[in-house]
Amino acid sequence: MADHAILSIDGKSYEFPLVTGTENETAIDIATLRGVTGGITTLDPGYKNTGSCESAITFLNGEEGILRYRGYAIEDLAEKASFLEVTYLLIFGELPTQQQLDKFHQDIKEESHVDEDIKKILDGFPKSAHPMGVLASLTSALTAFNPGAVNVDSEEEMYNAMVKLLAKFPVLVAWTMRKKKSQPLDYGSDNLGYVENLHKMMFARASKDYEVDPVIIDALDKLLILHADHEQNCSTSTVRIVGSSQAGLFASISAGISALWGPLHGGANQAVIEMLEGIKQDGGDTKKYMAKAKDKEDPFRLMGFGHRVYKNFDPRAKIIKKSADEVLEKLGVQDQVLDIAKGLEKEALEDDYFVKRKLYPNVDFYSGIIYRALGIPVEMFTVMFAMGRVPGWIAQWREMRLKKEPIGRPRQVYVGETLRAFKDIKQR
Repeated sequence: MADHAILSIDGKSYEFPLVTGTENETAIDIATLRGVTGGITTLDPGYKNTGSCESAITFLNGEEGILRYRGYAIEDLAEKASFLEVTYLLIFGELPTQQQLDKFHQDIKEESHVDEDIKKILDGFPKSAHPMGVLASLTSALTAFNPGAVNVDSEEEMYNAMVKLLAKFPVLVAWTMRKKKSQPLDYGSDNLGYVENLHKMMFARASKDYEVDPVIIDALDKLLILHADHEQNCSTSTVRIVGSSQAGLFASISAGISALWGPLHGGANQAVIEMLEGIKQDGGDTKKYMAKAKDKEDPFRLMGFGHRVYKNFDPRAKIIKKSADEVLEKLGVQDQVLDIAKGLEKEALEDDYFVKRKLYPNVDFYSGIIYRALGIPVEMFTVMFAMGRVPGWIAQWREMRLKKEPIGRPRQVYVGETLRAFKDIKQR
């Protein structure tokens, strides 16, 4: 294979090196393009064909349905590792020893206290506020209580900043939900694991002892692992570009939360439940809606099926389907919306139209089902997505800062008015 690409413009040829990744992905390095061509740039709306960085964190092959964190198959990590182990792996590059994991967890627990003034900010939001807006604001507010800039040349400062965020973020997630439900805030327990403590802070009742349900915790653990990173998506790219200005970790993550909030990104699992609710209100006829989904003239869209990146199947969906079945069986939930979901799933997996087009249920479909079964309000679904994605955001921010990548500054092709003479207001 050639080691360079040649671009011809107006009879002149320019040579650019090819960069090949460890999984044989090839890119054209155009870092010198503007300089050697006298100002020519590329135009790539949505950056669909543009690599913004070289990263060693996540490998994704949508055509073959492959997702790996630091070289480990997502299937192995979801089955054999805990969310905290995967968090450590994403950030530091290797799975932790038991000693490293214990220290990591202990350091997190010691930083889990959230300043009481944060509660005043939370109290200022009306109950009608969307939880994602609340979470983004509270995360940004952490900057006020940790005002110092992070010295990226200090391993200790970098570590402390990351631990603080991992410690406080579950508290903010839980408080956001309890605010929405008008429930008293819970501070968790140092005697519980990371995911167990998150669940306790979200659901514990003052009048009852908290009991850990292994099936529920396992499903929640897997969901968080499956959402932990997904390469250079919209929110992750946002974290990196904000961080490239040397903005702090909390500010960068807050920006990522806002990007995730959009319905084209993190809101997909919420859209699944809203679709199911609509089908329920229309009588619950799944066959009718499968027919509508196949009708090109019908505006109805079947949410939670297929994926813009995975062209074959979503590997995360195959993993979480089992957990969804276990949770529904364990809890014995009687819910027509979930019955409709299972009906759509069965029909899609057996319908030639969907099978041939590989429109299988994706991770958003099953995560919506699990969150609904656990009693998590639909407005909180994207917040749970953010809870899972925090390790990936931190890892990407850390990688970008340690590599001292330049500030992000995309170019444009100007299509506005050319130079015009100014007219006095009386002449306009």
